Amino acid sequence: SRTFIHQVPTAMAESNEAQPRMLWRRRFAYITIVFLIVLYAVVSNFLINKQMLKEFLDNVPNDYSQPVADALRDLVSSVDEETSTDEENNNGSSDKKLNILLLYADDWRFDSVGYLNPEVHTPALNRLATEGMLFTENAVTTSICWISRACLATGQHYARHQTIDLSSPVPFHKYWDETLFAKLDPVPFHNHWNETLFAKLKDNGYVTGMVGKWQPGPMRPWMFSHMNRYGGFHYQGENHITDMNERDALDFLRNKRGNGDEPFALFVNFFAPHHKDGSKEQYFPQKTTEHLYNDKNITFGPTCTEEAWEKMPPFFTDTNDGRVRWRDRFNEPSKAQMMIKNYFRLISGVDMACGKIIEELEKQNLIDDTLIVFTTDNGYYLGEHGLADKWYAHQESIKVPLIIKDPRMNKDLIGTRNDKLTLSIDLAPTMLQAAGIDIPDRMQGTDMSQLYQFKESGANANEAWRRSFYYEYPGIINNRHHIPVQALVQKDFKYIYWPGKDYEELFHLPTDHYEERDLAWNGTMNETIAVILEDLRDTFKKAQEAAF
Repeated sequence: SRTFIHQVPTAMAESNEAQPRMLWRRRFAYITIVFLIVLYAVVSNFLINKQMLKEFLDNVPNDYSQPVADALRDLVSSVDEETSTDEENNNGSSDKKLNILLLYADDWRFDSVGYLNPEVHTPALNRLATEGMLFTENAVTTSICWISRACLATGQHYARHQTIDLSSPVPFHKYWDETLFAKLDPVPFHNHWNETLFAKLKDNGYVTGMVGKWQPGPMRPWMFSHMNRYGGFHYQGENHITDMNERDALDFLRNKRGNGDEPFALFVNFFAPHHKDGSKEQYFPQKTTEHLYNDKNITFGPTCTEEAWEKMPPFFTDTNDGRVRWRDRFNEPSKAQMMIKNYFRLISGVDMACGKIIEELEKQNLIDDTLIVFTTDNGYYLGEHGLADKWYAHQESIKVPLIIKDPRMNKDLIGTRNDKLTLSIDLAPTMLQAAGIDIPDRMQGTDMSQLYQFKESGANANEAWRRSFYYEYPGIINNRHHIPVQALVQKDFKYIYWPGKDYEELFHLPTDHYEERDLAWNGTMNETIAVILEDLRDTFKKAQEAAF
């Protein structure tokens, strides 16, 4: 006990001596923390969460660093005032990776939607257009399902990715050692698949889902985090394929998109409104849409005439596949009405599914963190120029709908229309940019967010945006019923070249919206047109070279 008595005062003395040192250490630590916060705020241009900073400062003891804390609060307040106007106009400037939802339909032309054609019932897409931006001049670079889907995946023209061989009556995939899906075995990872939109997202931490139609190449289990691939036609037993698309998309959002810590990207690939090959009825809508359009007489376009067919180039014959399909669908008025109504019913069914998928995002409070894109793989002739289906270079075939709803969109641009020449190959760069992922050098498209994200930069981007683009359809080798075609498309002129025929067409779109008056061959050629045609030939060759 004597030892204990002597130790107590010694310990107390040591404790008393340590207290000032501990106090100064605490003070130094608090001041250091505040200083580092100030430095971080300045260097990062105050892109930290200001609310969290204010809460932290409120907890700093007043007797340690009140002057510094007050100064920092004043500094944060001044930044709030300076940026308030920008934040009012810009709905999102966060660096957070956006979720991505791509709603991708089939054989759906640009004007088969209610916001451009009131005869078509698409309330969900109409609403999406009012909450986002509608691109009225959007087009594909090749108008056929499988090539167009490969163009979307790669962000490249067909001339570059060369994924599909059309030399067989049944398309198959070639050049595996050179093209997009080369060396699909995941080891080694030296292949072009890794440069596609889908692979880049998955490799950068996204939970990826693919539902429905695929087509641009073979699939492997490791391509997507979750996938449910199926094609076929409108009914799979008792199940309509659009209902299946909706069901599997909702299942991914509810059960497979992860725990919420990682972003997700869901690709919903609708089969509708694609027709059923070899069937007399062609289009088979869901029962939930069969009542639509019963009291309507659908209006057909002004070039749905024999006269328009006769104006087609002389190598278009009755055996052309587009003409054969026209006879299957539109050669009699009553048949034409049945076909187009069922086609529109399929569209309305996809619209309903899109509405329910977007509604699920709202229910899960994901809508403000998700980039939503609606578009389609190619346009569609509904009897125009005496044709059905797609492939060729008329507006009905190459223009497709595009709606983008982006949380970052400037609020002054929400609900507006953009008439720039946007393309299907722009979608991959746009989605990768939203994900904060570097765009591969071989992608030829351009990030479209610059057209809408900030008002000032959007104006500059609109001014510098492309003024023409190259279109191509390679046809099917040794099949004279599919004719290869190439084109240079501008807002004023469209130059069409048929390479196998060495045949040219020239249309002035502002005065010939339906492409009925060929200025190159209809006897109106004059010196002015000759100069324009020569200039377009030169521009066409440059665009063609750039596509490779």
